[in-house]
Amino acid sequence: MRGMILPENLPKDFHLMCKQMKLIGPFSQILTMDNLPYKGPIQDASMHLIRNAGVIIEDGCITDIGDFDVLSTNKKITVEEIPGPSVLLPGFVDAHTHICFAGSRAADYAKKIQGKTYQEILAEGGGIHYTVEQTRKANLETLKQGTEKRILRHFSSGVTTMEIKSGYGLSVVDELKMLELISMLNEEIAVDLVPTCLAAHVRPKEFDHNTDYLDFILADILPEVIRKNLSGRVDIFVEDNAFKPEEAERFLMQAKHMGFSLTVHADQFTTGGAIVAAKTGAVSADHLESSKDRDIKALVDNDVAAAVLPGASLGLAMPFAPARRILDAGAGLVIASDWNPGSAPMGDLLTQAALLSNFEKLSFAETMAGMTCRAAKVLGMEDRGILSSGKLADMIAFPTDDYREILYHQGMMKPEMVWKRGVIYNN
Repeated sequence: MRGMILPENLPKDFHLMCKQMKLIGPFSQILTMDNLPYKGPIQDASMHLIRNAGVIIEDGCITDIGDFDVLSTNKKITVEEIPGPSVLLPGFVDAHTHICFAGSRAADYAKKIQGKTYQEILAEGGGIHYTVEQTRKANLETLKQGTEKRILRHFSSGVTTMEIKSGYGLSVVDELKMLELISMLNEEIAVDLVPTCLAAHVRPKEFDHNTDYLDFILADILPEVIRKNLSGRVDIFVEDNAFKPEEAERFLMQAKHMGFSLTVHADQFTTGGAIVAAKTGAVSADHLESSKDRDIKALVDNDVAAAVLPGASLGLAMPFAPARRILDAGAGLVIASDWNPGSAPMGDLLTQAALLSNFEKLSFAETMAGMTCRAAKVLGMEDRGILSSGKLADMIAFPTDDYREILYHQGMMKPEMVWKRGVIYNN
């Protein structure tokens, strides 16, 4: 078990509690998210729902799940009693965030609501470039404090596993600073963090040509990432004002040859990125607000998951990604927050997903699968995202006796309890 910085009301005997066998319940309903397809549509009737239910946990993992009255006949097991109505789900998995950064982009947001576009702000030296400047200037302690605060806020909202990208350093020293900080926090905080190297976010000002910068990443940054074991994933932003599809394809194939798994910022403003993701065998293509039917088909045909980011649509006042069409085409739909200082500053995954589900007509099962089992699969972490024997006891409980209330409140009903590896955190 790793050493951890714990939220104030997380028990101090965390390590001991992880190893205890205990029964938690009774829950009004448990939605296990087990035995659901990883691709295509899901009807709510397909969900495994257990009423008056309990979960037995030992050493941070689930050993049994079922009717509470039956499980409680074993008098040797300690009972962690749940008062009042409660619906249990797997902890959320946020598969796309940028929460390691310094500085605020409130000035950019003020320009947006006065009519300037994301691309115009970036061209003026704002946007990502501004955050790069602030992140480079920040000392490690300042960067750590801000990142840790965002991680713990996400955790209290039910996100028990989160991916975090670099990409605001864009130099050897500063990209490694970000990835080393993520690694440090992963050892200290009671949340699982998945680092992704996004050195190919945009071309920094000190380079004149995209190809020169991408070659620099391949020759100077990624070998250090490998040597220090800081990330096994590489991402790139494919867009007119970032990297063009042909540049991205070449870069990704070389990164793949180096042993990295791939994900792609694709089709946010223009198309091309999803095709690159399909050609290079990426695990996921993320954004997809501009994707057409041929782009979606390429993802389905090449078994690339589609990660939609409603927070970016809300932050930029853009249409949502075509989530309904993506599902109906047979793709695996993941819903992630894209929490970042510019285009998606809200960072509230459940609220974003609830709004997306209404606008795109996603079932409860489709929405929750996109933040649990399907998101975990994209990150290669299939030991979570499902409540069943042998899985991690990463769980969240909502104060209701009817699971439908969760999306009905459009993000305002938050988890009342969060368990990480079987240890409770009370909100």
